Amino acid sequence: MVEPLEPRNPRVVAAAKLHRSAQRRRTGAFLAEGANAVTAALATGRVRELFYSAGAAAREHELVAGAAASGVRTTLVSERAAQHLGETVTAPGLVAVCDLLDVPLRELLARIARRPGAPRLPPALFAVPVEIAEPGNAGTLIRVADAVGVDGVVLAGDTVDPHNGKCVRASAGSLFHVPVARERDAAAALDALSAAGVTLLATTARGELDLDDADPVLAGPVAWLFGNEAHGLAPELAERADHRVRIPILGRAESLNLAAAAAICLYASSRVRHAG
Repeated sequence: MVEPLEPRNPRVVAAAKLHRSAQRRRTGAFLAEGANAVTAALATGRVRELFYSAGAAAREHELVAGAAASGVRTTLVSERAAQHLGETVTAPGLVAVCDLLDVPLRELLARIARRPGAPRLPPALFAVPVEIAEPGNAGTLIRVADAVGVDGVVLAGDTVDPHNGKCVRASAGSLFHVPVARERDAAAALDALSAAGVTLLATTARGELDLDDADPVLAGPVAWLFGNEAHGLAPELAERADHRVRIPILGRAESLNLAAAAAICLYASSRVRHAG
């Protein structure tokens, strides 16, 4: 009979430290919690170790067994240890230690440059949240980006860590599906995208281009720039965009939040790029 590891076990303690950003950077690892995230992580081969409670094993027997069969180290922990490893009020008892996912922007753009030139291949599409601060918003945006089939998400400026637990959970597994790059210098990120032949579109309430009239622009490679939740996109960055696009608001709402604006703009691009 295998004894479950308790919260004071060194392996559990080491894994729990990954809740801290500094420790994630130091070790090159982060935690993915819950069945959706763990399933996506296993599919990409990024799991170093899977911790599971007895309750989780009963609920997700095939997932745990499949991880073990694929060679992933699987470790039984007590319910108290599972609570220690998790961040939610009701811990799912399923936590994977995974390799970090983000890549340098130059690598992300190089992948696009190497894409085969098939006639039916849609033009490149990027989501570029600038100085996004709320991890839940970042995860939701990544989930939307995954749904529309973007080529990458570029976190520009001083942004939240995409490996933050709340961001990972909000992405519902999409963090493992979509290439994510981080560039601390927002201006440098815009320069790199422009140099790669990508049209920059800034979302702003006073844009000169209405989203309903933007189809000709959306037919080419584009990167949507989304501003900070509290302050929006900095004026100097909006001015550097090729176009400033406004979303028509027909009701009495003054504005849209970041996730809603991103969903509308990215789906508009997806509609055009896959038309015909």
